[in-house]
Amino acid sequence: MAVSDAQLETQNAGRFIVFEGGDGAGKSTQAAMLADTLRSNGHTVLLTREPGGTQIGEKIRALVLDHGQGTVDARTEALMYAAARAAHVEQVIRPALAAGTMVICDRFVDSSLAYQGIGRALGEDAVRLINDFATGGLCPDLTVLLDVSPADGRSRRTVGADGAPLVEDRLESEPDEFHSRIRDAFILLASRNPQRYLVLDAATEVSTLATGISAALDALLDGLEA
Repeated sequence: MAVSDAQLETQNAGRFIVFEGGDGAGKSTQAAMLADTLRSNGHTVLLTREPGGTQIGEKIRALVLDHGQGTVDARTEALMYAAARAAHVEQVIRPALAAGTMVICDRFVDSSLAYQGIGRALGEDAVRLINDFATGGLCPDLTVLLDVSPADGRSRRTVGADGAPLVEDRLESEPDEFHSRIRDAFILLASRNPQRYLVLDAATEVSTLATGISAALDALLDGLEA
């Protein structure tokens, strides 16, 4: 049976894996571990983050997360994230996927839906609309949600591995009530898309989490290639 151009494009395309969750959930750690595992299995991998991933995206990251940038109201915050994401998708993510690269991203659209749409009460529909425009509708193949309580998240992000205190960024320093809304928002988003989300308890031992994530991705890839 002949293989169509569309089938070839699907077979040759990379996969897009996103890590989501509250601040301090361990997303960066697990994303890096998954990238190492995939590379050891022969995959070409791009490990990136949001906001960031491009020169302009990193500058926006500093503006939106660093203290001392003046007042950043909720609407401006949402638009800044969307602008950084637009550059990220257009300049980095889509070209990598087209080249067959496995793209692993620390945060994507669902973070904006949770933080700005629900946490900042801008409305999920409004935030989704600007992000659909920013990304052209790009959606992850797999979203790993590391569920962390506000108290655990704060303890993780305020004390370093050596016991030295760490400084929270502008969003991290929001009160626990805000982070509780974010947690609930992620759980809600995941409940609507169970086929795309893998929800894991961030308190689980690091290596156990990594094993579960790798197994879920293997199952996804087997299903896509079948």
